[in-house]
Amino acid sequence: MVQALVQNLGNKDAVKQTDHQQFMLDMFKAAVDAALPAKHVARYLPEPPPGRTLVVGAGKASAAMAQAVEKHWPEPLSGLVITPHGAKLDCEHIEIVEANHPVPDDAGAAASARIMQLVQNLNKDDLVISLISGGGSALLSLPGEGLTLADKQAVNAALLSSGAAIDEMNCVRKHLSKIKGGRLAAAAYPAKVITLCISDVPGDDPSMIASGPTVPDATTTSDALNIVERYNMLLPDAAMHFLKTDAAETPKAHELKMSNQQVHVICKPQQSLLAAAEVAQAHGYTAMILGDALEGEARDVGKVLAGIAKAVQQYGHPAKAPVVLISGGETTVTVRKKGGKGGRNAECLLAFVQAIGNKPNIQAIACDTDGIDGSEDNAGALWTHTIAQACQQQQLNMSHYLDNNNAWAFFNACNGLVKTGATHTNVNDFRAIVVDSPN
Repeated sequence: MVQALVQNLGNKDAVKQTDHQQFMLDMFKAAVDAALPAKHVARYLPEPPPGRTLVVGAGKASAAMAQAVEKHWPEPLSGLVITPHGAKLDCEHIEIVEANHPVPDDAGAAASARIMQLVQNLNKDDLVISLISGGGSALLSLPGEGLTLADKQAVNAALLSSGAAIDEMNCVRKHLSKIKGGRLAAAAYPAKVITLCISDVPGDDPSMIASGPTVPDATTTSDALNIVERYNMLLPDAAMHFLKTDAAETPKAHELKMSNQQVHVICKPQQSLLAAAEVAQAHGYTAMILGDALEGEARDVGKVLAGIAKAVQQYGHPAKAPVVLISGGETTVTVRKKGGKGGRNAECLLAFVQAIGNKPNIQAIACDTDGIDGSEDNAGALWTHTIAQACQQQQLNMSHYLDNNNAWAFFNACNGLVKTGATHTNVNDFRAIVVDSPN
């Protein structure tokens, strides 16, 4: 799936590759490879049913998951999954439709409507295999009754710029949708629904992965309205009106239509962090996993990580060896200045770099395991000695780029972007900080 991890360093003669640069890329590659669907799907597949097998789903890993199902399924099947543009893979029996992410589009809305049609009129002998991964929420863009796609797009834009956490954003999305928040499983009843998820959310709650289209929802319309108010979101009037109606409420666990479904989280962020830690240890480093669910403003998380890195370098730790600090999770960005090209990983790393100052022998990488940082063309960015020198030579003002949510432009100027293309998986953010002796 991931053929290579390409670091955008421009002219190789002009920019010398350092050992730590490749080391950090190797850790990122290990994290991505550990979450590839081909390694996990087969052992979670159920026995074929007496009736039909229908495969549906959405997300950044959905095409690769569909390929893995086809490879290991012994009986006839059909279906449709939605994947972002650039992440399509060939399948023989399952139709792969591309749609826009993170801003919903007509293609996603039309494909979502087709999925809902496919699961109608199934019986108890039929099986639905639902393949869900991060990014699926924007792809399953089927608006609730009385809402338009333009309304959904406006809601999505408000959510992405609000600074709300992923679970809060998905709570609002669920209650404005015809397919999310368990509605897909309810529509498929009485067929059995088996959901295979790849987690991109802190805590690995399947009801929050892609807004849980086949999972009972514990949140309420009141929760959604409270989130809108808390973050001062300006939603379309139609969306606000819909959130106050009974039609906006999602299926709950006690309802009969949610009684014939099972969920398996087949890949979790922690697995990827452990894979990266093995690479670090093979290079003679002590790997310290700080957690797979770090949340908060990207720039604030960057500052905190810088403080930890400086303390580790200054005071050491019991292992008395060089350290790699590894973490995951999903930070958020509150957009302060429109027009900047950011991405939460690039913004987190830029805030980290500014906070460590001229600290010797601390280098870092921050990337999204799906290969796309926000909506830009990079997975994230690197900070090495070579990149620091390029920054100094160009006299780049870090505060200026941070103040304008323009971290992409900063790392592009000093040749620090990491570009991979679509990885066909998504277990959220990956960060590694290499802390060597100051000497």
